[in-house]
Amino acid sequence: MKNIVIIAHDPKKAEMVKFLQDHREWILGTKLIATGRTAEYVEENGIDVKHLSPGKSGGYIQITDMIKNGEVNIVFFFREHKENQAHHEDIKHLLETCNENNIPLATNVSSAELLILGAITKEAVERKRQKGI
Repeated sequence: MKNIVIIAHDPKKAEMVKFLQDHREWILGTKLIATGRTAEYVEENGIDVKHLSPGKSGGYIQITDMIKNGEVNIVFFFREHKENQAHHEDIKHLLETCNENNIPLATNVSSAELLILGAITKEAVERKRQKGI
C-alpha cells in the first residue's frame, strides 16, 4: 500500500479529512496523491499530499494514466453521486480504469476502512510467507 489517491467532491472534503485524521496510523508510510482542490483542502488541515491538477482541469485524466502505469495502489473517491459534473466522462473513465486494472476503489468511509484493513492484513500475511512462518 504505497500510493493512495484521494479525491473528494466539495460536499465530501470535510469527510475525507476526518477519515484521514481518524486513520492516520493506518496509512503511515503511504504517499497520498490528490486532485487540486482536494489536495489544497487536505493540506490546509495538516495532511501532506502530492498535488495534481484539479479534476475538471485534467486531474482525473492524470490519475487514470497513473493507474494504467501501475503507480496507484488504492483510490478513495468520496463522490457526491447526485451531482452531475460537466467532466463526468473523465470520472467514468477513471472508475472504469480502476476496474480494468484491479485497483481497489472506495467511495465512502466504510469501504475505505475495509480496503485499508484488507491491505494491512495482506501485507502482514505476505511478510509471514517471506519469513517462512
